[in-house]
Amino acid sequence: MEYVFIAIVVLIAALLIANIKVVPQATVYIVEFFGKYRATWEAGLHLKIPFAERVARRITLKEQVLDSPPQPVITKDNVTMQIDTVVYYRVFDPKLFAYGVVNPVLALENLAATMLRNEIGNLILDDALTSRSTINERMAISLDEATDKWGIKVTRVEIKNIMPPREIQAAMEKQMKAERDKRATVLEAEAHKQSVITRAQGDKEAKVLEAQGEKEARITIAEGEARAVLLARQAEADGIKALVSAGISPEVLELKKYESLVDASNSQSAKLIIPTDITDLSVNSAIFSEVTELGAHTRPSKPQPKKKAADPCCDD
Repeated sequence: MEYVFIAIVVLIAALLIANIKVVPQATVYIVEFFGKYRATWEAGLHLKIPFAERVARRITLKEQVLDSPPQPVITKDNVTMQIDTVVYYRVFDPKLFAYGVVNPVLALENLAATMLRNEIGNLILDDALTSRSTINERMAISLDEATDKWGIKVTRVEIKNIMPPREIQAAMEKQMKAERDKRATVLEAEAHKQSVITRAQGDKEAKVLEAQGEKEARITIAEGEARAVLLARQAEADGIKALVSAGISPEVLELKKYESLVDASNSQSAKLIIPTDITDLSVNSAIFSEVTELGAHTRPSKPQPKKKAADPCCDD
């Protein structure tokens, strides 16, 4: 009897230990009671009723990746391409995930393939190759709305590879090469144009600077000549003032003036202006004639008739 009791105790302990369940973090257990949904166990320690309850499904709450194999897709302009996608999703409702669809992952994969065909079928080849971000965004929104009843949250959709046929690839490579050659030609022409414009601007600026330099040189020379003439006239004026202060007569001063005029008239570019004051005309004319020796020779006077000597024989 004692051994039977010990055996019963050991059996009960084994049953208790076997029905103690530890749920890991980020994982939930779907528990059924006689085949019917009873509870969702979250992370922690749980005790299951022997023979009545069972763990129907273990579901992870982490974000998962569904990598679909390449599949043929036809564009709007009847080009068949191979496209593979990657879908990122997570379970937000374990009960719906367990009872909403038979195989949620397979259902999601098929739904993603169908929506990809629909999106690519509305685009031509060039748009399909250049609109990846738009396609990804539309597919993510559509898949998220369609999988809400399965307890799945689609967070992101990415197109991995787009593989057009070989002849399309060859045509695209030729087009790309032509575009690159065109851009190179345009850039070379622009560089030549810019070089010509820069050279012309440099020649223009050089001519402008040369003209400005010549202008400034002429102005400097003219200012120097004017300064020299001014200093010469100032020296003459100072000399005349010195003569006046020394008590020289006005006639000598007039003579000095006309000597200066004669010296100035010797220059090729000088202009001689002779005063013609009526009141001093006689004096000025006499002094000017004396200085310049103009009119120094006077008209010879008429010869006086000689008186005849008296003839002693005839004259009484």
